[in-house]
Amino acid sequence: MRLEGKVCIVTGGAAGIGKATALKFAREGAQVVICDVNEEAGNALVQELGNNASFYKVNVTNRQEVQAWIDDVAAKYGHIDVLINNAGITRDSQFVKYKDGQLVGQMSEEAFDAVIAVNLKGVFNTTQAVVPYMIKQGGGSIVSASSVVGLYGNFGQTNYAATKFGVIGMTKTWARELGKYQIRVNAVAPGFILTEMVLKMPEDVLAGMAKNAPLKRLGKPEEIADVYCWLASNESSYVHGAVISVDGGIVLGS
Repeated sequence: MRLEGKVCIVTGGAAGIGKATALKFAREGAQVVICDVNEEAGNALVQELGNNASFYKVNVTNRQEVQAWIDDVAAKYGHIDVLINNAGITRDSQFVKYKDGQLVGQMSEEAFDAVIAVNLKGVFNTTQAVVPYMIKQGGGSIVSASSVVGLYGNFGQTNYAATKFGVIGMTKTWARELGKYQIRVNAVAPGFILTEMVLKMPEDVLAGMAKNAPLKRLGKPEEIADVYCWLASNESSYVHGAVISVDGGIVLGS
């Protein structure tokens, strides 16, 4: 029960790594508050978790929605101890694509803006709404999802890589600014994880991804949730400004 008595917020908590995190945190004694845009999945998860969980339909790109949500959580529970910035999307395509000397495609502005809005601005919105409450109560833990793509880049993911590099930059900046308030700020950089989204990929692609990892397999959502839990708990009380890779040792090639 490493999180007993803690109020823990998980964005993008209705599926994938977010769902695994909510389940893990509940088992560890936390009061879990999840947000997602998928209302059906969010409500179903809360039914599974029971009385120690609540769901809010929130679009993290909307600052007003986020502020209203955080204000309501603080009023309801009296404190916010942990924020897991887990919400994220992908809209992959090549930056520019040439064939036979002609431009045949490129990443759209819409795809770039959509990923920036959720993966980067969403982290900014939620963290800035939560931090004043953590300052008032004397501390807290903020953990944000980066990615191995945010460390090494990846083909076809200009937008996604930009956001995940950005999360690392914000994490290290906030660690410098917020440490004096006893607010610990860290990031986790997952590798290829078997979420619902990844499982929709062709089997040969999944096999190739697994082959690139020294452990010769893809990760499980629960393995990311375990690291989130450690960073949320008092066991990591002197870990601050870190980016922890959970990727089976993978190093992305060119």
